[in-house]
Amino acid sequence: MKVLTVEDDAIVQHVLRGILTAAGHEVLPARDGDEALRLFQDQPVDLVISAWQLPGGLDGIELCEALRAFRIPRYVYFILVTADSITSSSYGAAVARGVDDFLPKPLDREQIPARLLVAERIIRSFSELRQVKSLLPICMYCKKIRNDDNYWSQIEAYLAEQTGSTFSHGVCPSCYEGVVLPEIGRVTPSETFPE
Repeated sequence: MKVLTVEDDAIVQHVLRGILTAAGHEVLPARDGDEALRLFQDQPVDLVISAWQLPGGLDGIELCEALRAFRIPRYVYFILVTADSITSSSYGAAVARGVDDFLPKPLDREQIPARLLVAERIIRSFSELRQVKSLLPICMYCKKIRNDDNYWSQIEAYLAEQTGSTFSHGVCPSCYEGVVLPEIGRVTPSETFPE
């Protein structure tokens, strides 16, 4: 993953870079929120690890909100690093504004790789969901969908396989008016109730 680290403390920045690069991730360091915004606009990242308190105009939560406002087509996981103890109200407020996870200072070298695994899992799930929601090859006649193995299946079976969804069937109002009612009108009483 490409990780944007936003931290003005050079030691914390150095520790983060060491842990992340040792785990095989690419690191883009920024000292404050403004620099982070510039880097984010220039280079796509998968994960942001930011201090809550930052020098300059933006704090970590405001940075998170600014990044979320870009409405990019992929999910960027956001971890907030804080030296303060997190109260339930501050935790709730941060999550409501877009923060995904928290890391306490001092940084725990064993905790960070575990948090990265969670981030990767969520990013991968979002990507898979987006792929399902993107362009689907569908037959214009029978409405079957083609999967990656070039196999055509019913739309319900395809979506159940991809998302785990189950389906119930009904009739929408326009089909009821345009299909069901005309069919009912064509049925004679003798067909319904044979003698």
